[in-house]
Amino acid sequence: MTPETFAAAAGCSAAIAASFAGPMSAAMVEFGISAPTAQAMFIAQFGHETAGYSRTVEGLSYSAEGLMKTWPKRFPTIDAARPYERAPERLANYVYAGRMGNGDEASGDGWRYRGRGVPMLTGRSNYAAAGPALGVDLIGLPDLLLQPSIGARCAGWYWRTRGCNAPAEAGDVEKVTRLINGGLIGLDDRRARWLRAKAALRA
Repeated sequence: MTPETFAAAAGCSAAIAASFAGPMSAAMVEFGISAPTAQAMFIAQFGHETAGYSRTVEGLSYSAEGLMKTWPKRFPTIDAARPYERAPERLANYVYAGRMGNGDEASGDGWRYRGRGVPMLTGRSNYAAAGPALGVDLIGLPDLLLQPSIGARCAGWYWRTRGCNAPAEAGDVEKVTRLINGGLIGLDDRRARWLRAKAALRA
C-alpha cells in the first residue's frame, strides 16, 4: 500500500502515512488480513485507537471533570478526582492497579504498561503475551511498541488473537468494535473511518 493510499484510507497526514503505510501493509500480510473489506476495517479500527495514527502512547492527562466522566465509579466526586488531575503517572498506577496482570499501585505497572502502539496495548499480561509472539521483550522494553513496525505488528497480533478477520470481512463494524474495545466506545467514529477506508481501497 502506498503512503498516498494509506493517507486517504486513514484520513491522516502525508507525514504520518510515510511512517505507517509500510508497517501496516506488512502487518496485514503477516497476519493474513487480505480481504479489502477487512483491510479497511483494520485501518479504521486502529485509526480510531490512535486518533488517526497521530498518538501511539496513552496520555492520561485529564481534568478532574474528565476523570469523573471517564471513570465515574473511581472518581464519584470532584474531591476524589482532584489528586489525580493532570497527574498521568499517578493516575495510571491507580486506575490500572491489580488489573490485566498488573501489580498493586506501588508496583508502577499501571504506568509502565499503559496503552502503547497501534492497538494501544494495555496491561502487563497483554505485554507478556504479545512480546514472545512478536519476538521482542515488551516486559523489559515496553517502549518498543512506539516503533511503527512493532506497533503495527502488535496490532496484527491483537487482531488475529481476537478473531477479528471474519466479522471484518463481513463488514460487521459493531462486532469488530466489541472484539477490539470490549464495548462500543467510539462506534460512530469507527464506522465513519471504515467507510472512508473502504472508499479509498475500493473495497
